[in-house]
Amino acid sequence: MSINRSLLALAAALLAGCGNTPPAPDWQLTAQSSVERFTNAYLTGNSRVEDADFKRAREALASTGQATMVLRAELTRCATRVASLVFEDCTGFNQLAQDASLADRAYAAYLAGHATAADAALLPEQHRPAAAAATDAAAAAAVQAIVDPLAKLVASGVLMRAGRATPQTLNDAVEVASNQGWRRPLMAWLGVQAMRAQQAGDTMEAQRLQRRIDLAAGQPKG
Repeated sequence: MSINRSLLALAAALLAGCGNTPPAPDWQLTAQSSVERFTNAYLTGNSRVEDADFKRAREALASTGQATMVLRAELTRCATRVASLVFEDCTGFNQLAQDASLADRAYAAYLAGHATAADAALLPEQHRPAAAAATDAAAAAAVQAIVDPLAKLVASGVLMRAGRATPQTLNDAVEVASNQGWRRPLMAWLGVQAMRAQQAGDTMEAQRLQRRIDLAAGQPKG
């Protein structure tokens, strides 16, 4: 998929036509661009734009009457939440789950933090090693090896949701979000680091991290 660069690859496969075919219909162009925009809008913290573009993408996909396409848009949206440590039910997917493929069900279970070994085999390739890892250390190492920024953040969020994230997982997630300028996940991951520093009694580190959070939020404090 590409947006999670896993999920969008599957969505793109559905949205892309075959080689020498007539120009793509408007719904395809609208859906593809809207999916990209709502994903970026959410990650950069623009909820208003995200809502509008998600609605546009969903309406375009729903016009085909193919539930699989709508399901993947819903999973893409849920993946951005997991990347940003917003752990909630993927209600849009759940409402259509009876028409989901086994691969889509596996991905939904993965996002929820409870993928089985059977699910792992059906996941996008870059997520399989982490989902199948037997130990927390192995899972963290597998996530660290993911190259795509959003896929890495999603996989990191899955580890956090499952209680398997290591300090290195947090460091890498912060670095990825910072490098991409994705304000929403950056603030979330920094918040976890700050909380852990506070719990460890490292007040200076907690304050330093809070200053980064304030800066990312547009509230720099002297």
